[in-house]
Amino acid sequence: MTMRYTKVCLHEFGYELPPVELSSDAIEERLQPLYERLKLPAGRLELMTGITTRRLWQPGTRPSSGAAAAGAAAIAKAGVDADDLECLLFTSVSRDMMEPATASFVHRALGLPPSCLLFDISNACLGFLDGMIMLANMLELGQVRAGLLVAGETAEDLIASTLRHLLSDPTLTRKSIKPLFASLTIGSGAVALVMTRRDYRDSGHFLRGGACRANTVHNDLCQGGQNAEQGTLMSTDSEQLLEKGIETAAACWQSFQDELGWSKEMIDRFFCHQVGKAHAQLLFETLKLDPAKNFETLPILGNVGSVSAPITMALGIEQGALVAGQRVAILGIGSGINALMLGIDW
Repeated sequence: MTMRYTKVCLHEFGYELPPVELSSDAIEERLQPLYERLKLPAGRLELMTGITTRRLWQPGTRPSSGAAAAGAAAIAKAGVDADDLECLLFTSVSRDMMEPATASFVHRALGLPPSCLLFDISNACLGFLDGMIMLANMLELGQVRAGLLVAGETAEDLIASTLRHLLSDPTLTRKSIKPLFASLTIGSGAVALVMTRRDYRDSGHFLRGGACRANTVHNDLCQGGQNAEQGTLMSTDSEQLLEKGIETAAACWQSFQDELGWSKEMIDRFFCHQVGKAHAQLLFETLKLDPAKNFETLPILGNVGSVSAPITMALGIEQGALVAGQRVAILGIGSGINALMLGIDW
């Protein structure tokens, strides 16, 4: 697939950070009976992942609620008339319900026009970046002048179900708990982005293109779902997912350089989907990239699914880590396994 753009502008992100902070220490306090039974040392969760805390919504918060709030902030920052938004994409793993599309709830909450095309995109942690490509294609073709991407992840059920399962199953061993522990790195959050055609509203920030790679022979390494008895649970082979995810990202990085003609020296900042500190370290070592160019939110937000890479970029902009005139690469890796890297002139 060719991803090259000349007419696509990005505006600043809107985002929402949930009000509840859940620390890794607090999670381990809840798991104290399990830790004592299996003789696990305290502090292992933060030590292994690099995550100090993650954010959670208040009980009952729907994915569309955070997404709509982030969307309203993005529209205000862009200075775009909501009536001019011709496309709305909701891109999270989390969704309000199976039917209708969660995008319909965001559309209603924001009062977007009836002529606005809306639908959900789902591709694990890559959803938002996939949404950027889908919207960019429509903008480049002149099908729409302006559109809005939103994502709202809700980790509350997954964390609660995982904790219940870890505490209620007496047969669990040090080995069998490993596939469950990755779920304790997940956090909640919401992010949104307005994108426009350059001839409609020129932001000075341009999406130049990107590259993707799929490695679906390994789609069994991270799987999850919901059932009536256990709630939401995921099983993750973290070691294999790390190895095969980095392998896929390396192939994507090579394709990205070939597609855009960019070298690592030409890129000022990296914003990546963040899973854990070992993942980030191995990724930059394998791709031979400068880790000082990587902006991180992992210690304070954890893994926020599809929200992770874009909210990291949003906070990087807000904190002055990215300024006008710099060149950016944003990288996502999702279970499946899929990788997508996008190049932006900011």
